[in-house]
Parts: sequence; structure tokens; C-alpha cells
Amino acid sequence: MATTKIVFRVLRNLTTKPPNFTNQHHYRFFSASVSPLSTEFWGDSKDYNEYRRSLYGEITHKALLVDAVGTLVVPSQPMAQVYREIGEKYGVEYSENEILSRYRWAYEQPWGKSRLRYVDDGRPFWEFIVRSSTGCSDPQYFEEVYHYYATEKAWRLYDPDAEKVFKALRKSGVKLAIVSNFDTRLRPVLRALNCDHWFDAVAVSAEVAAEKPNPIIFLKAFELLGVKPEDAVHVGDDRRNDIWGARDAGCDAWLWGSDVHSFKEVFYLRNTITCCPKDWSAGLRMEHRLKHKSSWAPRLGNNNKRHLH
Repeated sequence: MATTKIVFRVLRNLTTKPPNFTNQHHYRFFSASVSPLSTEFWGDSKDYNEYRRSLYGEITHKALLVDAVGTLVVPSQPMAQVYREIGEKYGVEYSENEILSRYRWAYEQPWGKSRLRYVDDGRPFWEFIVRSSTGCSDPQYFEEVYHYYATEKAWRLYDPDAEKVFKALRKSGVKLAIVSNFDTRLRPVLRALNCDHWFDAVAVSAEVAAEKPNPIIFLKAFELLGVKPEDAVHVGDDRRNDIWGARDAGCDAWLWGSDVHSFKEVFYLRNTITCCPKDWSAGLRMEHRLKHKSSWAPRLGNNNKRHLH
């Protein structure tokens, strides 16, 4: 009977509440834009996990996959500010608002040179973006912007507790991987931020030749980790690329900024990841319970952006 109620609740979310399609776009660095959909329409992670548990029993995850830009790391400064400040000596005169508007237009244009935006180092694509955004075709300007985003200065960790959480997960036997739509600068960026050693594997679209939401990139991550899709959960900030893509590949998925807001929450969410280190602070567990003492109601976070460069 309990299973039937859960199934009916999930189906009701899918059939009785129309999607809230709007004209708002998700402007992200490394993903195509899509219109945000109502969380009510798709059902929240509580409903999904209860439904899955009713079918398969207690959920245990042996692996955690994490999106890079927008989840693990974010730009240190707004893209338009960086483009303008570097571009001043090259004659760029557009305001930051103008640069942002032109960037959005350029990013929405079909990229006909390849089915992938980020092939190898991604230079042809980003050269088009920088030139279109600023009106400057000086190759030295592009090189300066391009190299800036391969440095530690351009990025920061989104969650200051990330290292502590990931080390605890690995200590408990959970395998970790990054799954990202990015060019070959990703690995140098991770090394510069001193977080590359947190992960057992990195599946980057420029190397896999597949971009999220294509399930192929997730399947590559499972292969690298040596786990089955049903034993993994993916966390990312893009509903289309991260949530739909991961679930199409056969694993669970939690939306960053909605289902979870920190890696502490990832650690404790529904106690579904198979670990609970004895040395982990009991205070963090109490903090989580107090924060979520009301019924689970995921909130749409800052998922209406595209991290720009």
C-alpha cells in the first residue's frame, strides 16, 4: 500500500501539474541553455528517493559524481568584468552589460564546426565567443583571456567544506569522480586549486568526445570508477545536463542549489551514501537535522545562470 501511494504521488506530479516553461534561459559556461522547469512538475528528490527505495529497498551509493563549474568551482569574478578589464588595453569599449548581452547571443548560435563545443583545448569555440562578445579580434587579447581561465586566479571552490567531505567519503570507501563539459584546461585548473587528488577519476567532455546530457560521458565515469550506474549518484547545478543526463545513464541525481546546497548535505542526504565515519563531527549531523526539520521542499537555487568566461 505504501508503495502504491508513493507511485501515485510521483505520477500525480508528472500528470497534473504542467511545466512552468518561461523565456528565462540558463546562461552557463559549459552547457546549452534550457528553460527552467517547475520542481513541482518533476517531483522533488524526496519523492524520487522514496519511490526508488520502495522498489529496491534501502538505497546505497558506492560512488559520487560531481559536476565541475557551478557545483565544485565557480569563477572568481564575473565574466563581463574580466573581458572588459583585460580588454581595455586592446581597445575594448563595450560596457559589462553590453559584453554580457553579446556573449549570450554568441553562445546561443549553432556551432557548426563540430558536434561538440569543447574539442581538445576548445580554442576555436572560445575565440568565436570572445570576439563576438567584445568586438575585438586581436589574437593577443584572446590568448590573455584564454590563459587567464586556466589559472587559479580565475576560479574558487564553491563550498569551503568540500575537501573535508570528500576526504571523509574516500576514507569510507566511496569512489569519487568529476563529470564535466569542459575543454582540456579542466585538469590544470583542478591542479591549480589543489583539488585534483580528491577524485579517483575525471570524465571531461573534451576527452570523452561526448557532452552532458549525453549518457556516454556518465557511462565513461562509471567505467573509470568500476561501478554500476545504479550504485552511483551525480550532483550538479544544471537540470537538463546533470539531472536528466545522469538519470538517462541509469544513476541517481541531485540538483545542486535545490535538492542539496552544500557537500555536507550531500553527505547526509537520506543517509544514502554508504558511509558514516566515526570521526565525523556529530555537530554537523545535528546542524543538518535542525536545518531540515521541516518537510523536504527543495528550492530552486541559482540555476538561472551560466558561468561565463
